[in-house]
Amino acid sequence: MNPTPLRRFFKLNELLFLSLIVAFVAMPLVAQGRVPQTTTMRVSGGEIEITLPEGPMKASRQDLLNWVRAAAQAVSNYYGRFPVPRLALRIRARQGSGVGHGVTYPRGGGQTVTTVGEETDVSELKDDWTLTHEMVHLAFPSMARNHHWIEEGLATYVEPVARAQVGQLPIAEVWKEWTRDMPQGQPQAGDEGLDHTPTWGRTYWGGALFCLVAEVRIRERTHNRKGLQDALRGILKAGGVISEDWDIERVLAVGDKATGTDVLRTLYDQMRDKPVLIDLGQLWQKLGVRRTGAAVEFDDTAEEATIRKGITSPRRTRPAR
Repeated sequence: MNPTPLRRFFKLNELLFLSLIVAFVAMPLVAQGRVPQTTTMRVSGGEIEITLPEGPMKASRQDLLNWVRAAAQAVSNYYGRFPVPRLALRIRARQGSGVGHGVTYPRGGGQTVTTVGEETDVSELKDDWTLTHEMVHLAFPSMARNHHWIEEGLATYVEPVARAQVGQLPIAEVWKEWTRDMPQGQPQAGDEGLDHTPTWGRTYWGGALFCLVAEVRIRERTHNRKGLQDALRGILKAGGVISEDWDIERVLAVGDKATGTDVLRTLYDQMRDKPVLIDLGQLWQKLGVRRTGAAVEFDDTAEEATIRKGITSPRRTRPAR
């Protein structure tokens, strides 16, 4: 029996449930008679149809559009182009301040629903990571439920790197976040490997930890000429977008081919069915990252300092015509 239709059924219903939650948050504002407005933004290799909230917002219409463009710029630069030809982005207003949770699903080739508080100011939009995280989901195929960790872990990992590469996030902030949060992805008691431990920590940060280790190993194997970014660009180039259902074996094979290594396949075999504790202390030392209180310091004489620099160094891409 072909599992793909059943997989998509469960995934779409899960995402529909999340989108209904987002819509529920916005219902009071809709009830007040505020009619959304729509505009189209052209980006590198695609376009975004944006539905903006109608009604009083502390952030102006242009502030919201600048926020969307910044996220699209970071993702387009990281992948070489915007992942899909067309994204339908629905921004709903909610009470309070800050950007709320978002959800991205494959309908129509890509649709994202997110909320923004009425009192959100420009600084909060500039500091936001959630919209970039959601757009990263567009550049990866839909996976089986037990491989949800690679979808969320990848978005968790790529988002700060993509923002740092275009100057939207200080590089030190990337490593500060990772040294603080990567330990949440380590296996805990009762862990049965990434494919069988769907906890929050293992799904988001366990997946991100997989990506970081893969990144470093690819760069070690290729003398820092290639990294995880090349693997992900290869997957996107092969048609691996959110509207496509791939199995994880295909994803790993395409990614490994793009880097000329077997790093993804080997690492997955190691971490899929059993707990693997990553020696983060040794990893940070090799990369030349030292946490000092709430900040980080870099040691450029470290064994793999060039690999650390290579991960977040700008990799500019000409806009697609």
